[in-house]
Amino acid sequence: MLDKAGLRPTDVALEIGPGTGNMTMKMLDRVKKVVACEIDTRLVAELQKRVQGTPYQAKLQILVGDVLKTELPFFDICVANIPYQISSPLVFKLLLHRPFFRCAVLMFQQEFAQRLVAKPGDKLYCRLSINTQLLARVDMLMKVGKNNFRPPPKVESSVVRIEPRNPPPPINFVEWDGLTRIAFVRKNKTLAAAFKHNTTMAVLDKNYRVHCSLHNKEIPEDFDMKEKVQNILTAAEADQMRARTMDVDDFMKLLHAFNSEGIHFA
Repeated sequence: MLDKAGLRPTDVALEIGPGTGNMTMKMLDRVKKVVACEIDTRLVAELQKRVQGTPYQAKLQILVGDVLKTELPFFDICVANIPYQISSPLVFKLLLHRPFFRCAVLMFQQEFAQRLVAKPGDKLYCRLSINTQLLARVDMLMKVGKNNFRPPPKVESSVVRIEPRNPPPPINFVEWDGLTRIAFVRKNKTLAAAFKHNTTMAVLDKNYRVHCSLHNKEIPEDFDMKEKVQNILTAAEADQMRARTMDVDDFMKLLHAFNSEGIHFA
């Protein structure tokens, strides 16, 4: 993992879940500084003991606590064997982190890794795939068999390289996430069907009314959100499209079509 990360002697490296520090010690050899985030205080003590009285002590900063609730400092690169239960929120925390980092080399559960790199039409293609690929380039680096671990877990693992797109796409991610959330609820259905749900319509209608009042726009008495959404989908030639085969460009066009008609997803 460290070889694939392309570490530089000037790098500040972030590690999440360093455990007893086996990878941390090797990383300290190669970079200027390691920032390690660990939630388990017993492991923190173990790690501190390992570097005590060595030249590494000054190069290691330990953040104690839940990484999802921690304000992360600047870092150039992230190399980590991720605690699998926080995989998804952690990926987006990293991708929305500013200033940008160069890349992350992360180990995940194999199926999660396959979802990250899945392409339109693949069986595992989902909201996670498109949301990640909007913000980053993602490559599968290697598979890691369960027998490489003590004790062996029940699942296979994979290592992925994530490189943030810099500059980022000119898009409001919260809106984008709202759109893909609706489209991927049933990714095999057409968008026309996906948008028919009453709860979806109610949210869009509420957002539209807020948008209109902010821009002093009058809403006609006989206004029908279902009809408006259907018209936008038809005009964008998207009503018969299905989320499972749509790529980033398709969703960008669709979001623009909705936004330009005053329909917002956040």
